[in-house]
Amino acid sequence: MTTYAMVVDVTRCTGCHNCFLACRDEHVGNDHRPIAAAQPEGGQTWLELLEHERGKFPRVRVDYVPLPCQQCRDAPCVTSAAGGAVYRRPDGIVVIDPDRAKGHPEIVASCPYRVIHWNAAEEIAQKCTFCAHLLDQGWDEPRCVEACPTEALVFGDADDPTSKVSQILKSKATEALHAEFGLTPAVRYHGLPQRFVSGEIAFADRLNDPAVNVRLSLRNGTNAHECLTDPYGDFVFEGLEAGASYVLHILAPGYGAREIGIGAHHDVDLGTILLEPNGVGAA
Repeated sequence: MTTYAMVVDVTRCTGCHNCFLACRDEHVGNDHRPIAAAQPEGGQTWLELLEHERGKFPRVRVDYVPLPCQQCRDAPCVTSAAGGAVYRRPDGIVVIDPDRAKGHPEIVASCPYRVIHWNAAEEIAQKCTFCAHLLDQGWDEPRCVEACPTEALVFGDADDPTSKVSQILKSKATEALHAEFGLTPAVRYHGLPQRFVSGEIAFADRLNDPAVNVRLSLRNGTNAHECLTDPYGDFVFEGLEAGASYVLHILAPGYGAREIGIGAHHDVDLGTILLEPNGVGAA
């Protein structure tokens, strides 16, 4: 038995939009019944690229989160549609029947992810199908996955322990997008944007020399994140728990140690932190 799944590695996504373009190339103007009618030229995006901007100038981080249909195991579009207008295949792909779904705009409102669109001209609801028509022809993956140059999208049979998607699901921490919906989606995400703390270390007596390889430790109880400053003296800690409290420890040979308390209620830029030579005293 085959159960299709997709893993989206947000840390690999560069926002190139190849996935978006490949999806439109496959579906705009192309009728793939009984899986899907043709996507119209405008008004629909079956794979949206969400842009998340975090932090503030001068330390801004941008993440891109691809959003196709999540192919939920407990899909509300299936349970809310009458007469088999929306159904879940044995391989896990959720399909909106382009003929049976005609004249049922309520299907659009059933999706909390907002990935179902209304084709006013055809009077049907439409969405991503994981390119099921291609998979049925023997393809290994949808067009969006095939077009991704960074392997941010990985697709395959989750029931096959040798498949790449199955191995990633076992080896990497993944999560559902909006897990609070409780819909058990077939699309899992790695590296979704979380809180971060950034800043710059500088030596008070050598302001023109970058503070390279200064050791920093960010602690929350027994949990610790470690890093070294880069060639410019900058640092960043990613993946912090929202609302948690942390203490930043800074150690550099020949300079006084620093400790700074931080609350991760939002992204934090500490600016420039000056380290005073031993014997001078830290501020």
